[in-house]
Amino acid sequence: MARDRGAWLAHAILGAAVVVLAFPLYYAFVISTQTLGEVTSLPPKLLPSTALLDNYAEAWARVKMGRLLLNSAIVALAVAFGKISISLLSAFAIVYFNFRGKQVVFWMIFVTLMLPVPVRIVSTYQVISVLGWVDTYWGLTVPLMASATGTFLFRQFYQTIPDSLAEAAQLDGAGPMRFLWSILLPLSKANIAALFVILFVYGWNDYLWPLMVTNRPEMRTAVIGIEALVPRTSQLPEWNVAMAAAMMVLLPPVLVIVAMQRWFVKGLIETEK
Repeated sequence: MARDRGAWLAHAILGAAVVVLAFPLYYAFVISTQTLGEVTSLPPKLLPSTALLDNYAEAWARVKMGRLLLNSAIVALAVAFGKISISLLSAFAIVYFNFRGKQVVFWMIFVTLMLPVPVRIVSTYQVISVLGWVDTYWGLTVPLMASATGTFLFRQFYQTIPDSLAEAAQLDGAGPMRFLWSILLPLSKANIAALFVILFVYGWNDYLWPLMVTNRPEMRTAVIGIEALVPRTSQLPEWNVAMAAAMMVLLPPVLVIVAMQRWFVKGLIETEK
């Protein structure tokens, strides 16, 4: 009986937490379906209205949302694949190659966690400007590709793999890259999937760097497009149109998370290697 009460209480707390977390998203969707008059009315309406298609079409046309979503997809995918590729190779070199100063190199990489893009943004922008990468996809993606976190995670995973596996691959005549491609990568699928979801969302939602390194509207990302819908004057913001744009920007990362949920959870909690 006490166990049943405990389970009921746990489910009640979980349900309340879901409601608290989901309500802002639901209310944003409700606003995206209302007219401006309904948005500003008091008390606020909590049920969807009839202006959904008009608001979404207006948001799509006003900021050229199709191009912005394409830019965000390119940035998110390039950052995710770039970070994973560099992290895999760097962790592989640190774990399976013996060279002088190996631990120093690893800790130098790890220390860069304390220097994210906002901290080094001025110097990074100067380099990108000298290279002529302002308003280019190179400038949007390359500075975000290095990942000390990914290197650390893959290093920790590779250290759990028995040395006998590498020795057996050597006896079979497999070189380092063959060992990486045929053995380590298949074993790393869950870790790669979990890291891909995190990095895709990170690249999709990044705001400061794309804002700084792009000048032309057609090179902006979708997150910046939402901000462009909010006027900087005394004009009343059209929150219905802005929320429609926010819902469109929210959808792709949600789809990625839902599609890769099983692999994401497996990569985070899997203990058997």
